[in-house]
Amino acid sequence: MRSFLASESCKEAQLNALNPQSWLQVERGKLSKFSSQSPSSIESFIKVPEPQVLPFFKPVDYVEVLAQIHEELESCPPQAISNLYLLQYQVFKGLGEIKLMRRSLRSAWMKSITPHEKLIFGAWLKYEKQGEELISDLLSTCGKCAKEFRPIDIASELRTDVNVITIGLFPMGGNHISKTVSFWIGDEKIECDRQKIAVLSEPFNAMLYGSFTESLCEDIDLSENNISPSGMRFLPTNFCCERLEDACDRKLASLVSSRQDAVELMEYALEENSPVLAASCLQMFLHELPDCLNDSQVVQLLCSADKQHRSIMVGPASFSLYCLCSEVAMNLDPRSDKTALFLERLLECAETNRQKLVAYHLLGCARFLRKEYDEAEQLFEAAFNAGHVYSVVGLARLGYIKGQKIWSYEKLSSVVSSLTPLGWMYQERSLYCEGDKRWEDLEKATELDPTLTYPYMYRAASLMKQQNIQAALTEVNRILGFKLALECLELRFCFYLDLEDYEAALSDVQAILTISPDYRMFEGRVAAFQLRTLVREHVENWTTADCWLHLYDRWSSVDDIGSLSVIYQMLESDAAKGVLYFRQSLLLLRLNCPEAAMRSLQLARQHASSEHERLVYEGWILYDTGHCEEGLRKAEDSISHKRSFEAFFLKAYALADSSQDPSCPSTVVSLLEDALKCPSDRLRKGQALNNLGSVYVDCGNLDLAADCYINALKIRHTRAHQGLARVHFLRNDKTAAYEEMTKLIEKARNNASAYEKRSEYCERELTKADLEMVTRLDPLRVYPYRYRAAVLMDNHKEKEAIEELSKAIAFKADLHLLHLRAAFHEHIGDVPGALRDCRAALSVDPNHQEMLELHSRVNSQEP
Repeated sequence: MRSFLASESCKEAQLNALNPQSWLQVERGKLSKFSSQSPSSIESFIKVPEPQVLPFFKPVDYVEVLAQIHEELESCPPQAISNLYLLQYQVFKGLGEIKLMRRSLRSAWMKSITPHEKLIFGAWLKYEKQGEELISDLLSTCGKCAKEFRPIDIASELRTDVNVITIGLFPMGGNHISKTVSFWIGDEKIECDRQKIAVLSEPFNAMLYGSFTESLCEDIDLSENNISPSGMRFLPTNFCCERLEDACDRKLASLVSSRQDAVELMEYALEENSPVLAASCLQMFLHELPDCLNDSQVVQLLCSADKQHRSIMVGPASFSLYCLCSEVAMNLDPRSDKTALFLERLLECAETNRQKLVAYHLLGCARFLRKEYDEAEQLFEAAFNAGHVYSVVGLARLGYIKGQKIWSYEKLSSVVSSLTPLGWMYQERSLYCEGDKRWEDLEKATELDPTLTYPYMYRAASLMKQQNIQAALTEVNRILGFKLALECLELRFCFYLDLEDYEAALSDVQAILTISPDYRMFEGRVAAFQLRTLVREHVENWTTADCWLHLYDRWSSVDDIGSLSVIYQMLESDAAKGVLYFRQSLLLLRLNCPEAAMRSLQLARQHASSEHERLVYEGWILYDTGHCEEGLRKAEDSISHKRSFEAFFLKAYALADSSQDPSCPSTVVSLLEDALKCPSDRLRKGQALNNLGSVYVDCGNLDLAADCYINALKIRHTRAHQGLARVHFLRNDKTAAYEEMTKLIEKARNNASAYEKRSEYCERELTKADLEMVTRLDPLRVYPYRYRAAVLMDNHKEKEAIEELSKAIAFKADLHLLHLRAAFHEHIGDVPGALRDCRAALSVDPNHQEMLELHSRVNSQEP
């Protein structure tokens, strides 16, 4: 939810709410340091907003919930499968696992058994991939058509139960039957088409085309059948018209070609019980997400439908529909009336306890944002009582708003003491205490969940206000070392302004703008771009040559954020923008910003200076979205236009990743050698040499590998130290390998990976120290936890080994951690624990072979 729980001041958005000129003079070199008493001081803007009340499903033990879902999927009826995958999606959403979220949606789509589910989850996947239309276009140029999320043929998918009646026009004896028939009731004559009346029902078909006397008559007297003329007219037109109504339904459905058509016909479809037409209208709405939810008529139709109308429109998939609509509405505006309306419908459609607690919590978050506090409290209470412990966060905030700060603290304390505590529990409790108690709770929050940003920001801001500048910077740098959170970059930007380090401040704001061009700072009151313009006036201008020198410095010191900033500045010049946007995309991928990286790749394609260059960027777009073969084809097309470094590099990269041919390594070597013969800058040549060295190592040619790494180091490709260390190690020289990695640690700005690699080249005590450093620098790296757990297991400290893994599993859903813990549980005879971890791991990766084998073995041991 990118916009969820944004500050109230986001609505203001006018610069006059905060005039940067009043505190940031633009005369070069004359920016005064403000006194702490000045209301316009930079320090007054060093604020840390409270952590958000997240509108997510956040079970206390997500492993247990994932395991339950996996178990239910093994035995549930087909009609329940898509809802289980939807719940799995919601668990992964609460964990922030975007790839796993999308995989769950895809599974729900693939396992859908009704066309309603198929169109809902197809539309959801299309919505999740909005902005990726270019990929479909590129696939079509490779002769591959992306058919996945196109509209489905509702009329053929949604079959009715009306029987098809075969009609014979010539009964026995060859007597000709009139095409018309007249029904007489008293003196009134009702003329009908014999064939059309016959298909209305089986009795009519038997009477008009069977072996009865009436079958040969043109006039049939129904006076004695106790039916009035008006009743007879109603009967053919309404009562027995299943097939005719179905034909009309399908015909009208075929006419839905625009949103306005769908709006006009949906009401009729619901009134006349026309499921094919209703589903066709719904598909038109969903196909145009999110735009259609800005149409008040569409919102009214979807939100005003009662239970019967929902059944006509979406069959049994009402909960899935309103989950999708609620999510889209929250992304558009979480405070809007339509968001509240969709969430109300979601709650109405919830059937299971888990669906209800999710709906209660989401609607509670919306009511909270709208300052409808009494309603929010009731909803959070209902969610909490239903088992969603995280909803206590909403209750505590409401208690604080009502002046019940002690009650909020005690409520959180009760949760902490009664359950296995999690980081968010201590983070939340810290809001309701002061001084050392707050500090202690925030330290505990970071210990239990180091991915939470608020504790770092609060500590950093507090230290800055105490004029403990270096400690403040160290604190905010701790999290920026492994998690590129824009709010943390913004805070560091403020620190640098206060220190009058304008070059560093400029670097941070330019990095922010690279990742999010529309980002707004100071609680949403000022566009980051405007602040960048003002700070830029206090930094010396760089020539193109200066920029390249700074880029080499930052690239070689593995300062990815600094490199982003330099490239942002270079893009203002007349330099070849395609190449720069491409470099930008590589850095963004390193920094785990895939959406921003894809945006940069698309900009690289738009600004390509030649056909062969454009083909290369198209190849990378396809490769990065999982279309390796098509990316390879683009590289070959580019080479056919012109032999270039980037085309050969892309081909080598894609081939190494996709080919199973034993001759592939030699082909990759040849391609990288061809690349190195083509013109390029040292940044990319260093990367190619590094990759070539890796291929040589894999082939066992250590001398050539060493030459590649040494040549890469000569042009300041610092990461080559790692490859050279590997060569030393394979030559049985662990000391040289250790020293090589030490050089990398000394040079690199972000060096958690370097410590991790160096740990492989030393004795156990030094290994332990290096891995402890890795966890401090980047707690998301899982290898250190696995290593420490394995050592504890070797020392027969089974409980401590499992605790070491559990510590990381609490904040990171990682297959390898779950796999190892499952194996440990099996080793000590804890079959239920092993089975739970196996099932949760298979929720993360359903096709992992070793995990499947362990699950099968453990499952056979269950009594």
